[in-house]
Amino acid sequence: MRQNILFSWYILVQFRKDINGLRAIAVIAVVLFHFNANWMPGGFAGVDVFFVISGFLMTGIIFKGIEQETFSISKFYLARANRIIPALAVLCLVLLVFGLFFLTPLDYKALGKHVLSSMTFLSNIVYWTESGYFDTASHEKWLLHTWSLSAEWQFYILYPLALIAMRKHMSLMAMRKAILAGTVIGFFLCVIATYHWANPSYYLLHTRAWEMMIGGVAYLYPLKLAENRKKAFEWLGLVLIILSYTFISKDSLWPGYLALIPVVGTFLLIQAQRNDSFVTGNIIFQYLGKWSYSIYLWHWPFVVAIFYFSLTENFIYLGILASVFLGFLSHKYIETIKFRNDFSQLSQYLKCKPIGLVFSIGLLGLIVLVNNGFLKLAPHHYQELIGKSVPSPYRDTCHIGSYQEPSKSCEYFGENISWAILGDSHAVEIAYALADKLQSDEVGLKHFSYSGCIPSYKKSADFSECSKWYNDSINYIIENDNIKNVVFNHRFTAHLLDGNADNYTDESEPDISREALSLVEQIDELISLLASKKDNVYIFYPIPELPKPINQLIDNKLHSGESLDNIVGTSLNWYKNRNVHMIRHFNNSKYPDNVHLINPEKIFCDQTDCYAVKDGVPLYFDDDHPSILGAFKLVEMIEISN
Repeated sequence: MRQNILFSWYILVQFRKDINGLRAIAVIAVVLFHFNANWMPGGFAGVDVFFVISGFLMTGIIFKGIEQETFSISKFYLARANRIIPALAVLCLVLLVFGLFFLTPLDYKALGKHVLSSMTFLSNIVYWTESGYFDTASHEKWLLHTWSLSAEWQFYILYPLALIAMRKHMSLMAMRKAILAGTVIGFFLCVIATYHWANPSYYLLHTRAWEMMIGGVAYLYPLKLAENRKKAFEWLGLVLIILSYTFISKDSLWPGYLALIPVVGTFLLIQAQRNDSFVTGNIIFQYLGKWSYSIYLWHWPFVVAIFYFSLTENFIYLGILASVFLGFLSHKYIETIKFRNDFSQLSQYLKCKPIGLVFSIGLLGLIVLVNNGFLKLAPHHYQELIGKSVPSPYRDTCHIGSYQEPSKSCEYFGENISWAILGDSHAVEIAYALADKLQSDEVGLKHFSYSGCIPSYKKSADFSECSKWYNDSINYIIENDNIKNVVFNHRFTAHLLDGNADNYTDESEPDISREALSLVEQIDELISLLASKKDNVYIFYPIPELPKPINQLIDNKLHSGESLDNIVGTSLNWYKNRNVHMIRHFNNSKYPDNVHLINPEKIFCDQTDCYAVKDGVPLYFDDDHPSILGAFKLVEMIEISN
């Protein structure tokens, strides 16, 4: 056993050009995916490659120290802090200064929150509670990519503690077996969790730990291979990684069982130990691998800037070049700084510069957050509009992103629950506004909404992450005799355009697939069923959407000196072309008389334009969800009959 461990450490202490080149392969994939997902649809799997590499290196450091009885957990933590925190802190500081001048107060407030969560390595938990990684809203979050650093740091904290505890009761051989068993168990837990709780599974450590642990398995169980077998392992590993980058996409449930492809590919490449390979050892990959952490840090803010400021595609290439250049500078002048990591007394840890950076930059983020992005410094009319552009007060508590028993769904404002609303996140504010309207008649409403849910009536559980919830909720509504009226609202366009709704910028009729059209037939079947069981069914035509969040449109108007009372979002023609398939379908539908179609165009648009702010009322709280005030206007069109 001792020989195996020493052999593993011998491999580790040698500079592994293959691992350095593997970092380059990972960061290239992530950068290309983020700047243009069409270039590398599965490039996000590069993060999984990083996780395996990290697990390999950390296991080597910890096991060597444990075996030689020289391992210091405080030195381990400080070494990781010295490696990760300074470059991250500089990025956060630059963004805080940038945001002070160029972001709207609400976006600056969000940046402050995300700086705080990134510096405390809790950002993966924060982003899980906000939205999905692939949602449109992700392109407004300047530090979204730090979720992986948070998950990794959480692993760094728990992993050595677990190994030290194990060593007190186990031999090194038993520890090896325990890590192998934990990796296998962790993988199966990841698969199960991904299918039931997709969004938290993407961000949180419990479904990512096995990827880092398999790196540990690669260290603890090194293979002695002949040269020809090394090449075979290397090429098989490369093929698996490239397959994951090209044939997996953001529509795949991730990390799930598909994560095995890049993870096993990375495992094989590490085991190949080909330090003289041209693929991973070429000079370009060596430099990119050396700068990979800083490139990763700097690339995402450029991606967000292109989206946030509606820049042309030409800026993508500038953004990539700037990411590499700043990655080089960050590595040379920040990452290579040798901070002290040996303190004999507890009080001396106050002199640890990375810890000081965590407190100081985190404090700046907290100040921005508690001061609402310094909204109070903006003109009064602006503050008033922003103050009215808010979501439902029940959005965080009643709107779900994972399975929930339908009986546990929120009920609003009354014991006589005779109304229900079913849909995705675009039903939330309508639910609240309608419940408020019903309150005067002492009638209540039950709220069913699931974030990003595709209409999944009669679909199997693996059709979408919300399929089971969707069908269970429909059955609950149908079987509940107290519910007499049902409101149905989805962001139909996002599903009909195959998830490309946010990339549609033309004013021509978009193409949709046959699979997407089948959703319309499924919706019709569901509406007919509800109409046969209930007194009334209310369906909203697609709600107009904005090209960018309303606070940015308000901010642009403020800077131009124009009135804030009426702010155009899009042209009416753009709205109609974008939603032409659903509008045409509803216009030609022959539903029963108790099915009522409601057209938001009458409220949100005039003869030429659709508005973000109309007559001084902000109709949205972001770029596509109606605000509370917008929702109140929408439910005015619902005629309630007793």
